[in-house]
Parts: sequence; structure tokens; C-alpha cells
Amino acid sequence: MNKRALIKKIIGQLKAELEGYFRAAQAAHAEATHEQNKAENKYDTRGLEASYLARGQSRQAEETKVAIAAFEKLETRKFGPGERIELGALVELEQKGERLAYFLGPKAGGTEVVQDGREILVITAQSPLGEQLLGKKQGDQLQLTLGGVRDQYRVVLVQ
Repeated sequence: MNKRALIKKIIGQLKAELEGYFRAAQAAHAEATHEQNKAENKYDTRGLEASYLARGQSRQAEETKVAIAAFEKLETRKFGPGERIELGALVELEQKGERLAYFLGPKAGGTEVVQDGREILVITAQSPLGEQLLGKKQGDQLQLTLGGVRDQYRVVLVQ
């Protein structure tokens, strides 16, 4: 799989999310400053709530900008069968015959993209799964608890 193309797809998705955050923040800001949302009494918090929402959307936008920059700087390299998993690795796990693909990225954990007809989930080294995968190699077995269920997984591929 072409990792550079995968990273471009992740960046594209993050840029689309960023646009959405900006639009939402602008709408919330307009709502917060609209004259109809001026407090009529001390219990009227519509304007205050809208300003909190605008601030939260702006914070999400900033985090997404940081993630985009991190992916733009990410070096891509091919991992060999005996190499340990680290940042930038595309990892395939097998559990009960089902194969799951993960990309160990610098940020934006939880982002999903489809590349070459496969669904790939971005995880970070700080996530529980990322922590357990770091340092593993192709062929290694690991016990993971996902969704409250403990199962055995095998690392089938590290690229």
C-alpha cells in the first residue's frame, strides 16, 4: 500500500473536518453576539452558552491544524518483517480470522479512511492499542481488551 497516498488521504479528511469546525465556530460566534441573545435576566444564558460553543469549536479547529501539520511533516518509510512497530507504521492485526488495519500516526486518533478498498483507522502511540503495539513485530501475539472484551490478536503485517 502506498503510505504517502494514505497520508494525503488522512490530511484531506482532516482539512475537510477543519472547514466544518470553522463554519461551526463562525455560526456559534454569530449566535453568541446576536442582539437577540443578550441576557434578559441573570438566568438567561443563551449568549454565554453560544460563546462556550464557539470557543470549543475554535479549539477543535486548532487541534486539527496541529494534526494536519504533524502529518505533513511525517516521514514515510517501509517497515520490514522483522522491524518493530513505531510511528508511521501501517499495521494489520488478525483476530478470529478477521483482519483490521491501523496506521500509527502522530495525531488525529480515531480518524478513519478508506484506502485501496480497506478501512484504516488512525491510532496514536498514546492510545491503549497504540501503546500495546509499539515495539511489536510481525508475527507477535498480543492480548487486547477492546470494548470490554479481552481477545488475542496477531500482528500479521507491518509496513
